[in-house]
Amino acid sequence: MNSRKTASLLAWLIISSVCSLTVMARDDPVVLKMNDMDNRLIRVERLIDNEGLMSLLAKLDSLQKDVRELRNDVDTLQYEVRQANGRQRDLYLDLDQRLQNLEQGAARLAGPAPAVGESAGRGQLPVPGGTDQENYQAAFDLLKAGQYEQASTAFAQFMVVFPVSGLADNAQYWLAETHYVAQRYSEALAEFRTVIERYPDSRKIPDALLKIGYCNFELENWDASRTALSKVVKIFPETTPARLATQRLERMKSEGH
Repeated sequence: MNSRKTASLLAWLIISSVCSLTVMARDDPVVLKMNDMDNRLIRVERLIDNEGLMSLLAKLDSLQKDVRELRNDVDTLQYEVRQANGRQRDLYLDLDQRLQNLEQGAARLAGPAPAVGESAGRGQLPVPGGTDQENYQAAFDLLKAGQYEQASTAFAQFMVVFPVSGLADNAQYWLAETHYVAQRYSEALAEFRTVIERYPDSRKIPDALLKIGYCNFELENWDASRTALSKVVKIFPETTPARLATQRLERMKSEGH
């Protein structure tokens, strides 16, 4: 009986000691501080996880927006390229026309052009009985409209009827151009050479020399093409014809010509 009492007493003492230690541990400031830090750490980790997820979602949304904008930009650029291909010739011709207006003013100051009636029968003037300015403009309008055969005839007749007009060098150049755009490169080459030979002081010399290089390129006369293009770069640096000549020379080099 005493043994059982003793055992019960020991068990009670042990249980009491454990409970006391547990209570003491739970109330210990160090333990409380560690528990608080652990809880704070858990909250911070959850916050970081949530912010990281939100950040990823925001970045994904931003990337998707960028992709949409890039697609719109690509579509716009493709459209603009298609439009530019169609407008390039017109823009170039319009620029030339503005310059020609100045030349026409100078031609008027220089005096009247020879009268119509010197025709050699190579065709009809676009404005029969009209002035050189009127017929030049009419021929130029045919070229702008893409009516190359009619423009070729009109410019050729202009050269016959108005050989000393202040617009003769321009007319000769655009006569050559009507052959070039029609891919008659041999005829174009001969007409561009006439610009160089007959009008050495013309502002069309750089363009004519460039087109001589282009014509020889199309005819696969590589040495002649390289010579003409190199002259443009050397004689007329810092000009649009020089830039275009450089590009064609680089192309020839890359293609092994």
